[in-house]
Amino acid sequence: MNLAAVEIKAFVPASDFGLSMQFYRDLGFEIPWSSDDLAYVRRGETSFLLQAFDAPGFAGNFQMHMLVENADDWHAHVMSSGVVQRYGVRVGEPGDRPWAMRDFSLFDPSGVLWLIAHNLPREQAAD
Repeated sequence: MNLAAVEIKAFVPASDFGLSMQFYRDLGFEIPWSSDDLAYVRRGETSFLLQAFDAPGFAGNFQMHMLVENADDWHAHVMSSGVVQRYGVRVGEPGDRPWAMRDFSLFDPSGVLWLIAHNLPREQAAD
């Protein structure tokens, strides 16, 4: 019996599907496939499904966590991409967290919260 999991994908809600697809493209994600209400979004080996779904309060309570090699490099990328000005989204400053990660927050146009992080050695974690 082989019970190996191959992959897990989240269905990320989008109140304005076209706007959200363009937001992720502007961040450097690829969309190799889409329909009228669903898109396969990826960057490298990571991916998720973007869905045209707008239930009140859902997107504002939805969170994604993306583990990267360097959160500071990603923060610089987000800031230089122009998405903050173009889409009016909020982005936080990188910081070291007590759970041994350095991360920053990014909200997409629908209000989905992304935490973009890299691992820290335990001795460098904030107290």
